[in-house]
Amino acid sequence: MAKLIEAADLKWSVVESIPVHEDIKKGSGNSIGYVENYKQSIMNLSQCGINVETYNFMPVLDWSRTNLAYQRPDGSTALYFEKTAFAAFDLFILNRPNASSDYSSEEYERAQERFSQMSHKDRVQLTQNIIAGLPGGTTEGITDLVRFQEVLHAYRDIDHNILRKNLSFFLNQVIPVAEQHKVKMAIHPDDPPFPLLGLPRVVSNPDDINYILSQVKSNFNGLCFCSGSLGVNPTNDLIHMIQDHGDHIQFVHLRATQRDKQGNFIEANHLEGDVDMVGVIEKLLIVANKNGVDIPMRPDHGHKMLSDLGKEMNPGYSLINRMKGLAELRGVEMALLSRIPDLISPNRKS
Repeated sequence: MAKLIEAADLKWSVVESIPVHEDIKKGSGNSIGYVENYKQSIMNLSQCGINVETYNFMPVLDWSRTNLAYQRPDGSTALYFEKTAFAAFDLFILNRPNASSDYSSEEYERAQERFSQMSHKDRVQLTQNIIAGLPGGTTEGITDLVRFQEVLHAYRDIDHNILRKNLSFFLNQVIPVAEQHKVKMAIHPDDPPFPLLGLPRVVSNPDDINYILSQVKSNFNGLCFCSGSLGVNPTNDLIHMIQDHGDHIQFVHLRATQRDKQGNFIEANHLEGDVDMVGVIEKLLIVANKNGVDIPMRPDHGHKMLSDLGKEMNPGYSLINRMKGLAELRGVEMALLSRIPDLISPNRKS
C-alpha cells in the first residue's frame, strides 16, 4: 500500500484508525494482551514511516445516526440523527432494560408515538442504520438485536468514571511507546458527543479533553480535532478549544453539523451549519504557524449527490461532495493565508 501511494507522488502520514478492543475499554478479559498488540501496531507504523495514528474510545459503536440517506431539498442525501427515532429504537425495538430511566416522560411519549407510526420496514431500516452498517457493529460481529444486547450488557457496571480510568490505563501504556517511536496518537471525539444506549462517553467536551491530556503529559498524547463531532454539543466553543489545546492537535477532520432545539442534527455542507469553519481554520493556521508544523487534515462526511447517488459506498464517504468540500476548505485556507501573510512560516516542519 505504501508503495502504491508513493508511486502516486503522495505521502502516507496518517492511519485512522487502529481499533481499541472492547476488552481494553471494559478493562476486562484479555485487555493486557490487546494493549501489548496495540503497542506492536504502533511500532509497525513507525517502521513504515507513518507518524500519526487516530483512534477512538467509544464503547460498542464508533458513531451513530438514525438515517443514512436523509433527503435534502436539493436532491442530495445526508447523514441525520433524530433523537426521537433513536429513543424509539432504544425503548421499543431494542427493549433495552431500564432504558426508560434515560429519558424524560415527554421524550418517552414522543418516542412511543414515533414507534407506533413506523411500519415493520421502517423499524428494520432504523435498526440497520443504527447497528448493521457501523464500524463498531461490524467489528464486534453484531448481526442481530440479541447479540447487540449482550454487548451492551457487558457495559452494565461501567460508568463515566470507570471508562475514564480504563482510558487512562491505556494511555499510560501506549503513549510512552508512541513517544519512543515518534508516532503521534490522536484521539477522536465521541460521535455524537453524548451518552447513547446507556453507554458512557469520555471524549465529548473540554473537561474530557483536559482529563485525557493530563493523564500522560506528552506531545504524543494528542487530539484528532473533529469540528463536526464537537460541534454537535452547543456548549463546546470550538475556537476556544483550539486556543486551549492547539499544541496537542495532531490531525483535523473538517466538517459541519447543523443542530436544532430538539437534539437532532444533520451533516451540513462544509462551510455551513453551526461550525464557524472560517474561524476554526484560521485558529488552526495560527497554531500550525506558532509551532512550525503542518497539521494534516481532511474533509469529513459529505452528502451523496449527482452520480454518487446510484453508487454503493460507506455512509458519509461519497466522492463528489467531499471533493467539493475539500476545494472549499482549501479556498478558505488560501484566502486566510493571503489576508494574513504572517501565517506562512518559512520554518514550517512536518
